[in-house]
Amino acid sequence: MAERAAGSGVQSVERVFELLELITDAGGEVTLSELSSSTDLPLPTIHRLLRTLVSRGYARQLPNRRYALGPRLIRLGEGANKQLGALAMPQLKDLVGRLGETANMAVLDADMVVYIAQVPSPHSMRMFTEVGRRAHTHDTGVGKAMLAQLSDDVVRGIVARAGMPTHTDKSISNIDDLLAELNIIRDRGYSIDEQEQELGVRCFAMAVPDAPTPTAISVSGPVSRVDEEFADRAVPILRDAAKAVSAELNKTVSTV
Repeated sequence: MAERAAGSGVQSVERVFELLELITDAGGEVTLSELSSSTDLPLPTIHRLLRTLVSRGYARQLPNRRYALGPRLIRLGEGANKQLGALAMPQLKDLVGRLGETANMAVLDADMVVYIAQVPSPHSMRMFTEVGRRAHTHDTGVGKAMLAQLSDDVVRGIVARAGMPTHTDKSISNIDDLLAELNIIRDRGYSIDEQEQELGVRCFAMAVPDAPTPTAISVSGPVSRVDEEFADRAVPILRDAAKAVSAELNKTVSTV
């Protein structure tokens, strides 16, 4: 009986996480019928689990009867992001040591990029992004690297919800141009922020393969130093760093 109870408990945990992931994949809010059509769980089970999540603050029911992710997930996400950033710090430090430019790590969170770790360049003129800063995906190196890992339909949903503001005259301003750029990134294996966030700053970024959530690392600096010759040196080093971060992440998962 104890074994059956334990098994039932594990199954309930799995179902809870399945629902949270479905809500996340839907953009952060969803109807009960949409959840029902996306899972094999019986409707009464979905409703029971949602009531529990709402009572604990991990989900909330909106006035229009849709269900959304709850505020208590923010604290969990912030803690997880800190740990993920700490795990990648050795690789980011190695990038700065070998390339001399600022290294960043970011994840996709609620349709936006969130920077979770940074090691600054030793140069007095350098790129700086505050850890915890949120940015759009369509005009950041890390954002485009992450979007290139997703289907075009998912990308359209992210952009429709988040918008496409143009921070400089070099920013991508429409979905068709973005999708074309993502095809280039998929073939090339890395993305470039070509002064799209800030004039005078160029960034090379690469997605971390097999990450539990869309994740990317980057190196960035002034265009006077981050040029084509820099790219020739940086891309292989960035690729090795992304693989190393992926290995650390998967080693952590496999030991649980």
